[in-house]
Amino acid sequence: MNFHAHYAGIREPIGTCLVGSGGFGRSYLAQARRTRLIEARIAVDMTAEAAAKAFVAAGYAADEIALCETEAEAHVAWEAGRCIAAGRLETVIDLPFTLLVEATGSPEGATRHALMAIEAGRYVALVSKEADSVVGPGLAHLARDQGLLVTPVDGDQPSLLIALVTWAEVLGLEIVAAGKSSEYDFVFDPASGNVTCNGVTKHLPELSAHWLPGERSVKAVAAERARILGEAFPLRAVPDLCEMTLVANATDLTADRAGFHAPPARIPEIADLFTAQAQGGLLSGTRRIDVFHHLRLAEEASFAGGVFIVVRCENLDTWEMLAGKGHVLSRDGKTAMLYLPRHLLGVEVATSILDAAGLGRSGFGDDYRPRQDLVAVAMRDLAAGTVLAMGGHHHSIADVAAEIRPAAALAEECPAPFYLVADRKLVRDVKAGEAIRLGDVEIPSDSLLLATRRRQDALFAVDLAGHGLTGQGAHGVNQRNPEPMAAR
Repeated sequence: MNFHAHYAGIREPIGTCLVGSGGFGRSYLAQARRTRLIEARIAVDMTAEAAAKAFVAAGYAADEIALCETEAEAHVAWEAGRCIAAGRLETVIDLPFTLLVEATGSPEGATRHALMAIEAGRYVALVSKEADSVVGPGLAHLARDQGLLVTPVDGDQPSLLIALVTWAEVLGLEIVAAGKSSEYDFVFDPASGNVTCNGVTKHLPELSAHWLPGERSVKAVAAERARILGEAFPLRAVPDLCEMTLVANATDLTADRAGFHAPPARIPEIADLFTAQAQGGLLSGTRRIDVFHHLRLAEEASFAGGVFIVVRCENLDTWEMLAGKGHVLSRDGKTAMLYLPRHLLGVEVATSILDAAGLGRSGFGDDYRPRQDLVAVAMRDLAAGTVLAMGGHHHSIADVAAEIRPAAALAEECPAPFYLVADRKLVRDVKAGEAIRLGDVEIPSDSLLLATRRRQDALFAVDLAGHGLTGQGAHGVNQRNPEPMAAR
């Protein structure tokens, strides 16, 4: 596809407002200066000063930036052609922009910003997957009712994987599995026996014996690697499951295991691992979603945060030819892995903005609905009074894991969405291994996230009832601590 021709009908730059000027937002502001069809002169952060620093980091001079505390100041600065830095969305919501880029990562804040934008007639690029995993389909539905769109962004894995999956489906390829690698590679140095991941180095010489599978089962070798690495590094990250929840809601893929298999693997092994158990793989069925931890040597290319699909090889001659061109096939030649080993954060957000506000197309597609929920599960006994504080780069909660389970309407005794319970106080004890229920946490009555989730449940009540998952649960499933999905 020729992208110049694709966007040829968009004549004027699309004006945007960025909310959340962290690393993602700053990369967007910097690239937007070089993108002819994008205008990014408005940024909002916790303070106007923080937003101004993002503009400076993007290459703007101080005299090009106006710190605005009131709507009147923002309008004057806009007419003067300056960049607007504000500490509240309310200060700039009436300026003439078309699309809001929401990148705060705050479940409550992102929900409020998205609703405010929709009410003001703005499109929304929802970078904040934390809110998306709780209320994304509801926000998309509300936007459509106003003739608007909510879209994911191509700088992040959900949008890129949705595109890869649907591209394959258009071609008639059968999806066996889809997913991403974890955010950081595991880099092994055979000489020293050290493994480095995200700046942390551990001495793990035992990994040498399991670096190449040889004639052994790839699945068994991956299990040994997981044992070795798992003693030194965390092998589950909430953002990975969160991102894949969004993909599942857009594509109807499902988790084979609620907490994912997440094998440590090298690129040539993916087509063997993410295939049926009968073929020596991990999966109990097809159209499964998962992640893997990429193992590589220092001189090998990264896959950090890249996305992949595993497809069925239907025609032997075709796939033998493609194998000869370097494509990754399983040992038995029955499955192949196709992949996109990059995501460029704010650098590639423009395509999603142009598609949504310029062409009227959301990266979620036309059938974004609550198919799966990301739920919170206690990793140890948690006492009443514990605050489930969300923090760190990964927006995780100490001693709380995440799992993907079939979507359910909110109910007191049902597992609650992970980012709905974030930063809430437990009002009841929760034992290790149990899902945290809605009734286990104290949520203020004025929580917009809670209200929007209830609104989403009402909008999709028929779908949730069809899953047999409304109210207290159906089919005798224990909603407090159900069986792993693969066992159902």
